[in-house]
Amino acid sequence: MSSSTDPEVTPSNVADILQNDRRVKVAGVDVDGILRGKLMRKEKFLSVVTEGFGFCSVIFGWDQHDTTYSPELAISNKENGYRDLVAVPDLSSFRRIPWEDNVPFFLVTFLDPDTREPVCACPRGLMKSAAAKAEAAGYRAMAGAEYEFYQFRPPGDHSSPERAASATASFLQTNRASALPALTEGMFGYSITRPIHNQDYFYGIFDACEQFRCDIEGWHTESGPGVFEAALQFGEAKEMADRAGLFKYVVKAFGIKHGITPCFMAKPRQGLPGNSGHMHISLVNADGSNAFLRDPPDPSPPYPDLAHLSDLGRHFLAGLLDGLPDIMPLLAPTVNSYKRLVENFWAPVTVSWGLEHRAASIRLITPPTASPKATRFEVRTPGADTNPHFVLAAILALGWRGVEKKLDIPVPPLSKGEEMGGASDTGARLAKSLKEATATFMRPESVAREVLGDAFVDHFGGTREHEVRLWEEAVTDWEMQRYIETV
Repeated sequence: MSSSTDPEVTPSNVADILQNDRRVKVAGVDVDGILRGKLMRKEKFLSVVTEGFGFCSVIFGWDQHDTTYSPELAISNKENGYRDLVAVPDLSSFRRIPWEDNVPFFLVTFLDPDTREPVCACPRGLMKSAAAKAEAAGYRAMAGAEYEFYQFRPPGDHSSPERAASATASFLQTNRASALPALTEGMFGYSITRPIHNQDYFYGIFDACEQFRCDIEGWHTESGPGVFEAALQFGEAKEMADRAGLFKYVVKAFGIKHGITPCFMAKPRQGLPGNSGHMHISLVNADGSNAFLRDPPDPSPPYPDLAHLSDLGRHFLAGLLDGLPDIMPLLAPTVNSYKRLVENFWAPVTVSWGLEHRAASIRLITPPTASPKATRFEVRTPGADTNPHFVLAAILALGWRGVEKKLDIPVPPLSKGEEMGGASDTGARLAKSLKEATATFMRPESVAREVLGDAFVDHFGGTREHEVRLWEEAVTDWEMQRYIETV
């Protein structure tokens, strides 16, 4: 298995590192954050390490159920023959998959075959581009990710755990989703006894994440039936985006091994808490010191909450707040996402911020409650259903725009005890649906176009319009139950 002590993998030594292997697994990330990949003969992999290999562009031309987008989008369509992209292995992403006989694993970045630049919708390419401006100015972006998720186990006897995991889809063909049993029942956040019910699964995920270099810093039950929460180990933002996506891969793989279906939907159960995907972000100077920290504190800040936040940090916060409404499809990418973003459920619904305020969209974390080196922002709007590369890229792009334009913070902080959407909350209400969010995201003057580019906004916005269309055409159980006899 790989570890932090393994040698750096380069084109000149990769053959030696893989000398005892026969096969290699590679994967890239699609717009929904899903890993799409294949198993390759080692000899084939070694022959494409530098130049890359052809990978069908259709992974950017269909949705998460392999249905072609309607209308078709620019990257992959009938007119270009669903041509190949160039997938280039990132040797720095080398890992071994401990639950698959330690097969070597590499992430790839998707390049346009004509320009050899990352395609506009490649999540890893977008993340790299978003971090580049801050890096050019001498800063490094650091990040942390937190994910909450439910676990379900279909009823009945199955011949193997793997078969039980796949039985969830067939169970939902003939049963209501609310009938799917949770891994454990009842509300018991931070329980030290609940994990014993599924001890091999709980500890197996923790250990596998360490072996697979997506280390968990904190791991516990959250309030909700069968709900766990993981805080991933803080690190460099581009690496964190990869590790957050790989964390989901570990959880789903262990779910299969144990006959469990993990669920990262933003709101799996009506009336119960949703699944958040909070992201923490900071910038550090070349010497590793925190660029968001003001030391000594400001004796007369514009708001008391900002006393320990540097000018750079204030402009970064202003950029986040100014652009937040325009990037909502990246932070809430599904129809279901907006079922979580409702009042009175500990989920943010307005453009809001505050020092140690967990009801706000952006929680400012500084001294005196945090150590100086831990000064950062927690962006609390994203759900667990997000693509971490897009979330972190958008956060960095908006924040750096605020730095470049020296933007001022547009709204006062939420005071302690204040609820979002209350009379004194002056922040704009965020989109209430994917359709509304996508229209804001795609409009000509959108900040998203300014910081992420027209090509990306048009492509990703088109994928969300497809999602909305499928939802608008769907006939739900709720509609049948409500109207079948009465209208």
